[in-house]
Parts: sequence; C-alpha cells; structure tokens
Amino acid sequence: MKVHFIAIGGSAMHNLAIALYKKGYQITGSDDEIFEPSKSRLAKYGLLPDSSGWDAGRITSDLDAVILGMHARADNPELLKAKEMGLKIFSYPEYLYEQSKNKKRIVIGGSHGKTTITAMILHVLNHCRIDCDYMVGAQLDGFDVMVKLSDNAPYMILEGDEYLTSPIDPRPKFHLYFPDIALLSGIAWDHINVFPTFEKYTEQFARFIDLITPKGTLIYCNEDKELAKICPEARADIHQIPYSFPEYYIKDGITRVIHEGQEYTLKVFGKHNLLNLNGARMVCRELGVSDSDFFSSVQSFSGASKRLELIASGCNTSIYKDFAHSPSKLKATIGAVREQFPGHKLFACMELHTFSSLSKEFFSHYAGSMNEADVSIVFFNPHALQLKKLPPVTSEEIRNGFQNDKIEIINDSTLLRDRILREDPRNTIFLLMSSGDFNGLDLSGLADEILKEL
Repeated sequence: MKVHFIAIGGSAMHNLAIALYKKGYQITGSDDEIFEPSKSRLAKYGLLPDSSGWDAGRITSDLDAVILGMHARADNPELLKAKEMGLKIFSYPEYLYEQSKNKKRIVIGGSHGKTTITAMILHVLNHCRIDCDYMVGAQLDGFDVMVKLSDNAPYMILEGDEYLTSPIDPRPKFHLYFPDIALLSGIAWDHINVFPTFEKYTEQFARFIDLITPKGTLIYCNEDKELAKICPEARADIHQIPYSFPEYYIKDGITRVIHEGQEYTLKVFGKHNLLNLNGARMVCRELGVSDSDFFSSVQSFSGASKRLELIASGCNTSIYKDFAHSPSKLKATIGAVREQFPGHKLFACMELHTFSSLSKEFFSHYAGSMNEADVSIVFFNPHALQLKKLPPVTSEEIRNGFQNDKIEIINDSTLLRDRILREDPRNTIFLLMSSGDFNGLDLSGLADEILKEL
C-alpha cells in the first residue's frame, strides 16, 4: 500500500504516518511547516519531506490513498490534483475507521478527560497483555507512538474528538468511528468558533450516541448533568452503564481507592481523575478485565502528557503542568490540586490560547473558575489574537469575565517568568495550565530555577 499525507507534520497526522510505516506501508508526505517533536520523529523513520511546501507533482496515479490533515486548506494544490485524478481521499478519522472497521471499536468521547481515560485503558490492557490497536491524543510512557495499527488486534481504542474532521468535511471526528462501545465523560461547551451555541454543541454528543452500532454499549458519567439528560434517551437496544466516583481517601498527599475491602494507591489525583478511572474501569470490564486486575494495573499509571504532569518537586514544593484551558477543566484541575495539597499555597497560572478562550463573548464562562487558588494569573499572547483574527482584549475585560479582582493579567512571557520567580516557593504548588506553550516559555528550566530558591 502506498499512502500520501497532505500536512504530515500535524500531531495526529505524523503519528498515523509512522503507524502505517511500521505496518509496512510506503509513506510519502508534505507540509509547509513542521515543528518539533513531529520533525525529529518523522526524520527518525525516514518520513520527513525533503522540502517544505506543497507540490502537485507528489500526487501520482499509483497512490492507494491520500490522507488530508486539518492544517491543509481546501484549495491545497495537492488535494486538487488528487481530486482531479479520482484518487481515494480520506480524512484522518475516516482512515482510522477504514483500518478498524473489522475490529471492535471502543470510542472515548467528552469535553474533558478523554485523553486520560484512553490512556488509562491502554495502560491497563498493556499490563494485562491484551492486544489492541489505538489512537490517543498524547504521548504515553511505555508507548512509542500515539497511533498503533495492526492486522491481528481484536480491539481498536479511539480517543473521540468532537472537533471538525478536515477542511472539506465539517463533521465532528467522533461521528466517523461508529463505536461498538462508547464512553462519554461529560459535556462542557467548547469550540465556539464551530458550535456557536451550547445547544448546537450538545447536539453533537446526542448524534454520537445515535451512531453506536446496534446492540452496542454506552458508558457515561452520571455526575454530569448534561449526560444525565441525554444518555437515558438513547435507543432501546443500547446497553447503558452509568458510572460515578469510587470510594477513596487522601492521606499525606496520596490518593487511595477502596474497592471490595482492598486499598489501591494511585499516582494520579483529583476528583476528575477518579471519575476518569471509574469510566476506564467500566470499559476494561467490558473487555474482560476483572476489577481486581484493573486496580492492580492502574496503580502504576502516572498520567498522560500535560495532564497534571509533575515537572519537578523538592522541599515541599512542586511544579505541575496541565492541558486545562476551558472553564470546566480549569476549575477541576485547580480543585484537584487544592484537595490533594490542602496545607500548601496554590499558585495557579493559565494561558488563554484557544479560539474560544480568547473570545470576549466567552470570558463570562470563566467566572469563579480560579477562585480556589491563592495566587491567580491569566496569561495571553497578543500575537495569538492576531493569528486567530480576533480583536484585542483588555485586562479589565478578562478580569470582569473571571469575576476575580485578585487575578493578575500578563501578556508578555518574559514578565510572566519574572513574576513566577518572584513568588516565595516554600510550601507552594505551582500549577501552569495551557493548551499552548506560554509563548515558548521553558517550563522545565523555570521549574529548576524555582527549586534553586529553596
């Protein structure tokens, strides 16, 4: 099989390219710009394009498939040539379905927690030596790539994103997977540039439920009020499994779960992660994993990349980074750290980076989301507003949206770094939250400097 990737440098796309290469496919690709770590990882497998930019000459009649990434535009010359030649053109999710249509598909969806739940499931299945293919949205310890495809694995575990499929296909990605087992973690309005109302956003999840295969299974968090409304209305043939919190307690900064009289020590923490854990347990149970095997395995799970990831710690001070950017994620992450470390000062910093978070009309949804922190900082990069073609915002508008007069607003990464280093680090948890990178701020180097002050 010969497959060409248009926009091969994307996080998801380059992992799929590597997965197909490992499966024995002949891979070519193109992109106008490729950043790290995609660049080095493609080069490692000999898949890095020899030049940047688009070239219709790369599209040849011997291609079995062309895969189109979100980074490409509808007028991309390679795409236009592929259409002209009548080649098979797939979006990323369409091709994943193509590779898994003869397997049992388990799709993990929801506005939050889906990466962590998927990662937990993969960790447990790997520990229990149950073979599966997968696609997950973060790099995981013990896994070389974020996508694995094979001919023999009976299961395909898919992280189901509700964002658009491709530049020429406006359907949400998770509508293309047709799950046999579906999990929904929760609904909290996001992607307002695509779903301008909460009702429109919620519709995508109701449609996802309707796309479950006949006599399939729906696992959902019944602590989420929106899911508690729409899931019970699912088709009569769909088997429903609601889940909630496990029994747990926290002692000396460590969370322990109690199940059938047995205690299990966890490396992850926070109520949202406990819900994630129970959702993952329900999925694994459907795949034949006993509860005792699940808990024994999940004890060694340390989290997915950038999901409450410990950067460094020492002398009663810790620095964490997290992917939180939406209001619900922000509140859950801050609440998790507050519950886990009640005797510490909590220094929380978040970056407004996504289209939704940088939109003035969305600011009010952040009301009270950082109130549990002792120090609250909101960072934004004015250049990000320009790239997204959004109007400038003021500190007053942000502060009014968060409804917290104590919040500090910073729009320069050098000033942000200086502000963090001015804070007394003793007995403090630093929590740095963003789906971006704080305009290139070196978080590992910053963490080292914080600890030097102790």
